[in-house]
Amino acid sequence: MPRRSSPPPSTLAIIAAKRDGKTLSDAWIRWLIAAYVRDEVPDYQMAAFAMAVLLRGMTPRETAALTLAMRDSGQRAHLDAKDPRPKLDKHSTGGVGDKVSLILAPLLAACGARVPMISGRSLGHTGGTLDKLESIPGFSVDLPLHDFERAVDRDGLALIGQTDDLAPADRKLYALRDVTATVESIPLITASILSKKLTEDLDALVMDIKVGRGAFMKTVREARALAHSILRVGELAGLHAHAVLTRMDPPLGRAVGNALEVREAIEVLHGGGASDLVECTLVLGSEALRAGKLATSDAQARAQLTEALRSGRAAERFATVIAAQGGDAKVLREPERLPQAPIRREVCAAEAGYVHSLDALGVGQLALTLGAGRVLAGDAVDPAVGVWLHKKPGERVKKGEPLAELHVRTAGDAERAAPALLACYEIGRDNVRPPELVIQTLRA
Repeated sequence: MPRRSSPPPSTLAIIAAKRDGKTLSDAWIRWLIAAYVRDEVPDYQMAAFAMAVLLRGMTPRETAALTLAMRDSGQRAHLDAKDPRPKLDKHSTGGVGDKVSLILAPLLAACGARVPMISGRSLGHTGGTLDKLESIPGFSVDLPLHDFERAVDRDGLALIGQTDDLAPADRKLYALRDVTATVESIPLITASILSKKLTEDLDALVMDIKVGRGAFMKTVREARALAHSILRVGELAGLHAHAVLTRMDPPLGRAVGNALEVREAIEVLHGGGASDLVECTLVLGSEALRAGKLATSDAQARAQLTEALRSGRAAERFATVIAAQGGDAKVLREPERLPQAPIRREVCAAEAGYVHSLDALGVGQLALTLGAGRVLAGDAVDPAVGVWLHKKPGERVKKGEPLAELHVRTAGDAERAAPALLACYEIGRDNVRPPELVIQTLRA
């Protein structure tokens, strides 16, 4: 007689096992995620499971099984296997003024990679990568999967949002974690990030883990724990990964706000831009080229990236992806075509000295109140509003000299925001040297 298969586990048994600190089998984890996506596991039980994971943790193998089950809950991209170009991507844990993806995706494509970038929208602070892209007139982030695959193989990159069919288990579980105080769980963060990235058919991933007051990870210890988890689970799931820990105490670059950040990204693609933004882009780009075996050393990688910027090839790639996804590619030469706020208000220094610190969290919260970010997932984002930072830590300022410029809708917004923005600055008499941007680089 044929051997009967064992019955599926109960959700209660899985929750109890994890609550008691036991290790879950791959089969149990796969069953739980598949049943949750089919709406056979109610949210209250999945919330209990998430809390058990938060309190008891998961082994790397458990986390890898969870990651793969979430990846396999929906569709996956399948890029041309005969194309020799490595498939690379970068993911950031998010920070104020972080517009690196807008620069790095076309830059890597210009250096010979394929970049299938699936990004998200942001809750809080300023918008996510998709919100920034949608501030470009006409740009669509809603490509069907087959169009996304074709664009990546044809142009070397495409920039889209997560669809309902890509890792739907992550979409459901992410929303649940947000309202059950389980967002901080390292295994759940790891599975959420990697399940989406593994749908992209990647060869290698570079993680930018932000650390500091304006970041999700407040301490280096927390950031290292996440980095080690990403690298180990990525290895178990068949994805080569590098992780870079970068500071997020002041905002990155000078622009905070969606269209303003696109404008600054264009500046970098044309050879300009704030030094910290350029350095962050080059560091992450170097790691990506090395991970994808397009360079064998940091020096070689930087030379390739610098040449792609200097020659204009990276800017051309950005124009290509904008046009391919329905956007106005003329913004590369005419950034004034981007949305602009009707009122600009300078915030000036009350004393002379040097900028000692600039509170990224405060600037981000200010941008949120202006409409540059969202509190709830359905909130609208104003692409035009934000802040342009004329002065950053380590820079000298004269009394009465502009520290920053507000881009707002109304005079009342400017009046309310100006004191809050000024309070984000600390100015002292002595010059200070800001700490190095990069804290640590970890490689699988």
